[in-house]
Amino acid sequence: MNIQIFGTKKCRDTQKAERYFKERRLPYHFRDLSEYGISKGELENIKTVVPIEELLDRNGKQFAKRNLAYMVFDIEEELLNDPLLFKTPIVRHGRQVTVGYKPEIWKTWV
Repeated sequence: MNIQIFGTKKCRDTQKAERYFKERRLPYHFRDLSEYGISKGELENIKTVVPIEELLDRNGKQFAKRNLAYMVFDIEEELLNDPLLFKTPIVRHGRQVTVGYKPEIWKTWV
C-alpha cells in the first residue's frame, strides 16, 4: 500500500482523510504543502489523472489573498510557486488520484 496525502495540517478535509486511513490501519505518507509543496514531476503525474483546473482552489483564502480572480495567469506555474493554492487533500495511490475528501473511492483501493 503506497498512499500519499498532500495537504495542510489546518485543513479539515485533510484531517478527515488522515483519520480515515488511520482508523483502517492503512499506512500512508503525509506531505505538508505549507512546508514542502509539490514538485514539477509529481504535478505532471497528478495532471494525467485530474485536470489542472480542478486542482486550483478558487474558493480558498490564498486565492482571494492574492487577488487571482482578477488576473490572467498560468495555473500550473502558480500552483508550483504557491502550493497553498491547491485544493486539499490530494490523495495518491499509485497512478490513482483524488482531490478532496472521497472515502467512497478510497474504499475501492483497499
